[in-house]
Amino acid sequence: MRRLRAYLPLLMLFCALQIAFAQDLASFEKRVHIKVLPNGLTILLLNRPEAPVFSFYTMVDAGDAQDPKGKTGLAHMMEHMAFKGTNNIGTTNITAEKAALAKVETAYAAYDRENNRVNRDDKKVAELKAEWEKAREEADQYVIKNEFGEIIERNGGVGLNASTGLDSTRYYYSLPANRVELWAYLESERFLHPVMREFYKERDVVMEERRMRTDSSPTGRLIEQFLSVAYDGSPYHRPGIGYMSDLNHFSATDAANFFSTYYVPSNMVVAVVGDLDFEKTFAIVEKYFGRIPSGPKPEEYVTEQTKQSSQRTVLLHDPSQPFYIEGYLRPSYRDKDDVVYSVISSVMSEGRTSRLYRTLVRDRKIAMTAAGFSGFPGNKYSNLYAFYAVPSQGHSAAQVGNAINEAVGKLKSDGVSPDELKMVKTRAKANLIRGLANNQGLAMKLAENQLKYGDWRELFRRIDKIDAVTNDDVKRVANQIFVDSNRTIGILETNSAKGAQR
Repeated sequence: MRRLRAYLPLLMLFCALQIAFAQDLASFEKRVHIKVLPNGLTILLLNRPEAPVFSFYTMVDAGDAQDPKGKTGLAHMMEHMAFKGTNNIGTTNITAEKAALAKVETAYAAYDRENNRVNRDDKKVAELKAEWEKAREEADQYVIKNEFGEIIERNGGVGLNASTGLDSTRYYYSLPANRVELWAYLESERFLHPVMREFYKERDVVMEERRMRTDSSPTGRLIEQFLSVAYDGSPYHRPGIGYMSDLNHFSATDAANFFSTYYVPSNMVVAVVGDLDFEKTFAIVEKYFGRIPSGPKPEEYVTEQTKQSSQRTVLLHDPSQPFYIEGYLRPSYRDKDDVVYSVISSVMSEGRTSRLYRTLVRDRKIAMTAAGFSGFPGNKYSNLYAFYAVPSQGHSAAQVGNAINEAVGKLKSDGVSPDELKMVKTRAKANLIRGLANNQGLAMKLAENQLKYGDWRELFRRIDKIDAVTNDDVKRVANQIFVDSNRTIGILETNSAKGAQR
């Protein structure tokens, strides 16, 4: 009876979630409307009339992994350019500005060509750089700074942002429901009439981001070297932020070429969630987004990651906080066992009851944090299941690494308990329901699943797949993947400032 009383709250939660999940699934089937425009753009609309507002999420099927050779960091520049305005926004005279920007590109090409010559003439380099900077100043006189964002703010918009990952680039914000037409105009304009305005100023911003995240961060340097060793043929071996030499080299012309290749309607999904009238909203969407010229979805070819046959190790010495990370190669998110990795992540790392937290942080007190996760640094291609830990004072990276390996060994031999498996499945349902609680989260999930799987319903089907996972599945996958010959280790080892290796 005591055991029954202990599990009663969990049982009640499970039943409540089952009912809520069924209601949400049935409701979503009725409320989600999808349409592919003649130009190839996929639009999803979800009516959620709880408040007179709406959110959107635009996903482009191109990220850092699509950076051309020698131009790493270029996909990230699209994110920065998206806020600079268009032919009609952010300029006092677009005709004069475009002529000035063309001069900037001519001057930059001459400077960059001379600057990269083996036997360059430093005096000539300085002269060409001065000409380029003068051309930039002339182009800048036409810029109306931050006009795009200010229009959105004046109309009640919030959360204006974008992000670039290895696999995709995302754009999003929210507006009052009576501003749908303004949103459709603004969002379509920046894909219809992009202007590489203040490009080199933003390139400098990205360079500073790299200095802060990587060059000046011991952990950042370790992660960059760790990924370059873990991957060989895969585009994931390159840093998403870009190599500094590439950032110093690519041009606004390169960015425009990247945009014209990947920012085509057939390579994009837009999800809109909120207080919407379907017929009116679809008419508005077609009116504005239908203006974007169609183009073929970019052909995708990447060098496959080779099968790893021996353990790889990266050791970095630095007078800083120690850090430990290890990663195991696994297939892409389309692998049939993808949900098994999610179950493993939940058991090993989710919350204070997870195995790694309980063992390394709470009980043994050898780490300040410890976790594991799948899909590092992306999941579109073969990727890493990674474990990491930050040792607590007086403990080393080697100690936390050994403790992680003990936990992984136990997972391989024993798998997960029935109670753990039940909790994981209940938690997955709860996480889904929490994720459906706001417009922005819904728009993100709908767009992401539509882009990745070609069907937004995968958001719900994944719960069914997690429900079907057994302990035998967990043990099978753990024993396949978590083996020494498939492992890459990264260690940041503390030493004194004197003689530190960087």
